[in-house]
Amino acid sequence: MRFNIKTKRTNKVKNYEGDEAYTMSPAMELYASVVTTTLADKFYEKDQKRITRLRKLIAKNDPRFVAKLAVYAREQMHLRSVPLVLAVELAKVHRGDNLMSQTVARVVQRADEITELLAYYAVANQRKGTKQLNLLSKQIQKGLAQAFNRFDAYQLAKYNRATSIKLKDALFLVHPKAKDEAQQVIFNQLVNDTLPVPYTWETELSAQGQQTFANEADKQLAFRTKWEELIDSGKLGYMAMLRNLRNILEAEVSSDQLQKVCALLSDERAVARSKQLPFRFLAAYREIKALKLAESTMVLNALEAAVRASAANIPGFDENVRVLIACDVSGSMQRAISPKSKIQNYDIGLMLGMLLQSQCQRVITGIFGDRWKVINLLQGNILANVDELHRREGEVGYSTNGYLVVKDLIKCRKVVDKVMIFTDCQLWNSNGYRWSAPRWGGTASTETIAQLWGQYKQIAPEAKLYLFDLAGYGNTPLDIRGNDVFFVAGWSDKVFAVLQAIENGSHAVAEIKKIAM
Repeated sequence: MRFNIKTKRTNKVKNYEGDEAYTMSPAMELYASVVTTTLADKFYEKDQKRITRLRKLIAKNDPRFVAKLAVYAREQMHLRSVPLVLAVELAKVHRGDNLMSQTVARVVQRADEITELLAYYAVANQRKGTKQLNLLSKQIQKGLAQAFNRFDAYQLAKYNRATSIKLKDALFLVHPKAKDEAQQVIFNQLVNDTLPVPYTWETELSAQGQQTFANEADKQLAFRTKWEELIDSGKLGYMAMLRNLRNILEAEVSSDQLQKVCALLSDERAVARSKQLPFRFLAAYREIKALKLAESTMVLNALEAAVRASAANIPGFDENVRVLIACDVSGSMQRAISPKSKIQNYDIGLMLGMLLQSQCQRVITGIFGDRWKVINLLQGNILANVDELHRREGEVGYSTNGYLVVKDLIKCRKVVDKVMIFTDCQLWNSNGYRWSAPRWGGTASTETIAQLWGQYKQIAPEAKLYLFDLAGYGNTPLDIRGNDVFFVAGWSDKVFAVLQAIENGSHAVAEIKKIAM
């Protein structure tokens, strides 16, 4: 009998543009969704929809993997909000051991993350008013108590803010046991609102702003003096300095102080300790570039040196490996990563692409939208290269025709070893539709990147394609289960550690599972 035949299991779906795409395993989808999340609306997905999807994926995954992913997101990808979300959501479905307390203790690395976690707990459980923190998981309480023990008076005072849930509220809730008498004194000060005012740039400049000055010149002098004092104090942290470069320049600090700032910015050890996401340097670079000041060039050079230092440990490819880097600058990538940021998704792709380009000996680079365009750039200045590609994004249009990257390789019969595509993975073929995108009723495309990759493998059998997912929507334009197609996600330069793991025969999920808990 041949009527009731078996069907092959398929993982084909439609992406947000209605074109052919592929699902991922629950673990890989959760990983991609987590490391590309700032809890802000994306082009195709609102933040609440992302959280709903995260909840469903958490339920589908092993609790220990979810816990390790939360730690990975905080400790290696340097994300702050989404690890707290994972911890709270995991506590809803996992009980019975100390996994939760271990997870909470590791993802809470700043004092304000204690209250952020509790605030999300209240929102996630739809609790308000005086009972918003009722029935808090004992394991979450235990983890927060452990976190409290790590913070000194300065750290607690720095983040002791007048928010709806205060550090004092958290202290009463979790009852951390002081590790010694000195810490008990600090806890008492927190309760009694008598913690010493911390010496930070915020508190110092706030105090300065409350003073009265005879004229604008006196005010300018006072703020210049204060910035110079902060720089000389050695207590102005790397992130604070990076975010205040414009203020420092506009305060007209002395040449000596500005040289100190530039020396710290470009110091290799300081860069490594700062754990800055690459796009932070790009944001600072653009702020300074816009200033019409003679000192701007010195700071821009320091920022370039800082980024080169951050790229130094990226495992690149030598002259024996031919690399193609393609960056998606389509309309769906032109979305700010958060409401307060000027950095867009495609900026992150350009930044990661140029970091990798700086470490490759034989490399072709380009951007794609409606069209694919090769734009090769010198490898000296990473940030300048990003800005050059950003300036030229309009030259290729705004569809997401990533298939043209591979089609061009086939047309030219160009053999490369590595094809690196930085994208939101919502690729389609706008040239294959008579009227519109398929989601609006257009005709199915005749050429897809998946189909063309199969053809290209006939020309270059050893070639590998790497998808760098910058949005985490949960599907991919090629099947990542085979045919030398590999998957990496995230916005940090740590994505290149995953790339190296893939080169060594591993993959992202396997690397996360190696985290000790």
